[in-house]
Amino acid sequence: MKTLATIIGLLAPATAFAATGAREDNSGLFVWIFLGFCAMIVVAQVIPAVLLMFGMAKGVKEAVHGEVHHAKNN
Repeated sequence: MKTLATIIGLLAPATAFAATGAREDNSGLFVWIFLGFCAMIVVAQVIPAVLLMFGMAKGVKEAVHGEVHHAKNN
């Protein structure tokens, strides 16, 4: 355990200086427009998927509730 603590203690300061320089991003306006368009496509695909999941959950709930109600009456 003491060896592991020593290794972590030696490696932690070395990783702190791994990225000292500031990264310059040369993304122009068209890159941001493209990324926004990609995000709109993802959102357009997620909304119907979420609605489908809610519909399936509602159907399963009604089926289980119907079976319990039907078994209770018999």
